[in-house]
Amino acid sequence: MSEKIAIFENNEELLNELQNCISSVEGYEVCAASANGNEAIELVKKTCPNVAIVDLVLTGLDGFGVLDYVRENYPECLTVALGGFKDDKIVDRAIEHGAVYYLAKPVSPQTVLDRIKDLSGTKVLTYKVSTDLRGKRKASSLDEKISNIFITIGIPPHIKGFSYLREGIKLAVSDPSIINKVTKELYPRIAEKYATSPSKVERAIRHAIEVAWNRGRADAISSIFGARVYIGNERPTNSEFIALVADKLILESL
Repeated sequence: MSEKIAIFENNEELLNELQNCISSVEGYEVCAASANGNEAIELVKKTCPNVAIVDLVLTGLDGFGVLDYVRENYPECLTVALGGFKDDKIVDRAIEHGAVYYLAKPVSPQTVLDRIKDLSGTKVLTYKVSTDLRGKRKASSLDEKISNIFITIGIPPHIKGFSYLREGIKLAVSDPSIINKVTKELYPRIAEKYATSPSKVERAIRHAIEVAWNRGRADAISSIFGARVYIGNERPTNSEFIALVADKLILESL
């Protein structure tokens, strides 16, 4: 069964390129396309897409309005926001309105397709979503459980540290003792997987944690870990954060 992809993009040329790129890949179907936000709402109602690509600048209702509608009424539909802004405030706002990824223009159709593949489960890093009777999203994979924690506390999916940190937590869940070998084993294993260096992994993870704490979501952080474990400018080290999330996930699985 094909994944249904909706594309809501204000630039006609990019809209056509995205349609052609996505439609050319087996397993994907472009079920809706429009440059108008109001029409986008009607098309979502009609087609119930698995993934929606949403330009923040649309005619009629803007992209934020479309993101809000999808989040509130079709939580099983994952959204990728496109915008011509690289400002962290815009990225934060898109994520707060429900976007799982934010891609800054200019962006290639292949990059958008790669992010769709991330979401639709054709890669190792998957986001599989189901809904309960109340229509709320439930994580059906370890990847999504971790990603949901990151997004809740303010770690944006577009930075490298997001993926590196998620991989580190997965390693710690499968082998808790690795937290005592962060420099000698954990960073090198992540680096090998992503074809980078252990030092770059360490820096990217540290940056991701700094981003979350600098955004000041103390209440969200406390709600995730069940206690006010860090206050003010105090923030955990890389290994402390990985251990905290891994312990939480291990306990939830018992």
